[in-house]
Amino acid sequence: MNVITFASRKGGAGKSTLTAHLAAFAHRQGHRCLIIDADPQGSLTLWHSKRGDREPPLQTAAQGIDRLIASAIVEGRQWVFIDTAPTMWVVVQEAIRAATLVVIPARPGFFDVAAVRETVAIARDRNKPYAVVINAAPVKRDDKESPGVLQSRAELERLAIPVWSGQISQRAGYLATLAVGASAGEADPGSPAGKEIARLWSAIERSVEAINGVRGATSVMHGRAA
Repeated sequence: MNVITFASRKGGAGKSTLTAHLAAFAHRQGHRCLIIDADPQGSLTLWHSKRGDREPPLQTAAQGIDRLIASAIVEGRQWVFIDTAPTMWVVVQEAIRAATLVVIPARPGFFDVAAVRETVAIARDRNKPYAVVINAAPVKRDDKESPGVLQSRAELERLAIPVWSGQISQRAGYLATLAVGASAGEADPGSPAGKEIARLWSAIERSVEAINGVRGATSVMHGRAA
């Protein structure tokens, strides 16, 4: 079973948004998934309450991360997606400890990139593979990244922090679909938002495959985008 933990010390980085879109996409691909909402704000729980079929299932972290992971294994879940609070509380550290891969969303800009370092330090301390995903980025023009994205990417690479070669752009489709309990990959897979989520999911799958093949290896998400 694979556990993807979304973590960042910075509020508003996009942890809940990416958790919802990716978990829904993986479910749509036929994977047996579980979502764990470990953020007391409950944004993911609110989104999930609007889903008619309540799939994939969602649990809060009240029972403890380890117990939920153990139950997911018994139930035959293939993927667990954990949304965490913008803190380094014990429950967040538990979620990182349980992770196969830690995904760290970061908006382009100085504050988000600076906040990444604390999460990276915890992942490194626990020998957990991790990678940054640049989120809510300006839409590419002529297939070129914005100056802010280029600057953020350069700083992350200077710090030897793996970063996905793609980006999740600032698109209305992400928020509009969440508001009705859906996701970009479900509502319109061929849309720009749907394609971005598909590319990110593909990168995560490749990373997890590499991690499982060589335990302790650093994520390969900073390789060429699909």
